[in-house]
Amino acid sequence: MIDQNLSATSPVVLFVQRRLPHYRVPFFEALKKELDARGCHLRLLHGLPNAEELHKNDSGDLPWAESLPNRYFFGGKICWQSFASQSKGADLVICSHENKLIFNLLFQYFYTKTKFGLLGHGANLQGKSSSLRERFKRKAASKADWWFAYTSMSLPLIKGFGFPEDRITIANNSIDTHGLAHHFNRIDDIEPIRNRLGITGSKVGVYIGSFYSEKRIEFLLNSLLLIRNEISDFEMIIAGDGVERPLIEAFCAKHPWTRYVGLVKGAAKAEILATADVMLNPGLVGLSVLDSFVCAVPMFTTDCGLHSPEVVYLKNGVNGYISANTMADYVESVVYYIQNADKLAEMQKACIQSAAYFSVENMAKNFADGIMACLSMPLYRNGF
Repeated sequence: MIDQNLSATSPVVLFVQRRLPHYRVPFFEALKKELDARGCHLRLLHGLPNAEELHKNDSGDLPWAESLPNRYFFGGKICWQSFASQSKGADLVICSHENKLIFNLLFQYFYTKTKFGLLGHGANLQGKSSSLRERFKRKAASKADWWFAYTSMSLPLIKGFGFPEDRITIANNSIDTHGLAHHFNRIDDIEPIRNRLGITGSKVGVYIGSFYSEKRIEFLLNSLLLIRNEISDFEMIIAGDGVERPLIEAFCAKHPWTRYVGLVKGAAKAEILATADVMLNPGLVGLSVLDSFVCAVPMFTTDCGLHSPEVVYLKNGVNGYISANTMADYVESVVYYIQNADKLAEMQKACIQSAAYFSVENMAKNFADGIMACLSMPLYRNGF
């Protein structure tokens, strides 16, 4: 149904998602608000998660979103989700850039009278570029009228397909950080938190995330030993869960200056970050960098080649640090900034500035700018 403040001739954008995770709800709310203000109607269609994803219990809900049935095959590796009838009357359809979404590919190639936009990274950054899957993905990537890239890291990848830069929008992917900021800003005394956690050292590091191979947990734990050798009152808090949890538990049991606190969210996450000087993650970095910015705890990682596109938000030596991919360089960078309070304070100030820039509201505005630009330009993919 068209909103009452929009006319029957208002352009219609159909945003199709395989599923709707809860962390995307604030973005779609903000995007709808942005497009309503520009006289454009947004329809959001989404299906259900696959069997494995159901266990995450992370689905979101939007009263104005529309249910779109989907079916999974081969253990969730293939998804059929037709939106042929729903696309009638739409001026622009936006879908994710994924090989598994079969109907999306059919729409790209055969429904060429409706403008079509792709959302994604431009490649699987943890995949093999030479694989048949990635080669096909690159081929399909050029069959669009517009591209919505998650971050600037995706720009050269998409241009590499031969896609024109003036039809690419950098969205600056984000999630809603207002809740974390609210909890963090309410903390006016960290001593009770330190006492509860048993922290006695003056320098504290924190890791918050999953425990799997791309996170390089063993590298992290080995680096902690070397950092502790250089800074005698350094202590570490580790939060999260995953398949490598036994490594964490064994390490913390052996070294009393480290603490494993399990999964943390909301106020508990804010409290842990409030006690920390630095955030350590030598492996894959993605949207967790936003936690670093919001709570002014600079992220330290490595140039490991595993990162998600959001790592480009981290400006080396400004709001965080990306060391060379060696243990010696990583430890040296962490120790240097912990021991130089003025340098660390400058980083913390830059984190706060970055938090204001990489927001879900700005992501929605960037997206809306791209949508309106796409609607004003002629079809492009018919030339392929």
